[in-house]
Amino acid sequence: MELNNLQPASGSVKTRKRIGRGQGSGKGGTSTRGHKGAKSRSGYSRKIGFEGGQMPLQRRLPKFGFKNVNRVEYKGINISSLQTLAESKNLSEITPAVLVEAGLASKNDLIKILGNGELKAKLNVKASAFSKSAVEAIEKLQGTVEKI
Repeated sequence: MELNNLQPASGSVKTRKRIGRGQGSGKGGTSTRGHKGAKSRSGYSRKIGFEGGQMPLQRRLPKFGFKNVNRVEYKGINISSLQTLAESKNLSEITPAVLVEAGLASKNDLIKILGNGELKAKLNVKASAFSKSAVEAIEKLQGTVEKI
């Protein structure tokens, strides 16, 4: 053991500041909070966007746009995706459960079948909505379309 490799015993050195334990500790009195002001008081929590009393940015900027509360959001799936799924799993019927299992949609999604791509297999497809081109492509091969 030499002077350059001396170490205190494990657990003897505290890394946490113990504040509010009297003036002799050097961390008493105001307990590192400074003097006066909201931050020095108990129960203080800064509000999101608070800028010290200055008008916050989200209130200074103009509002714009429109959010339709009645909008229905669909998960769009192309018939090319249905074709690859049908080929890989040898399916003749496509349902939302099959699409969820394949990872193309999640459990609560409303599914809309879109007409992009080429369909070669005769499929019976069940979904929430269909585009006109998708219905044409499916029915051209004697497949069926069913809205759920």
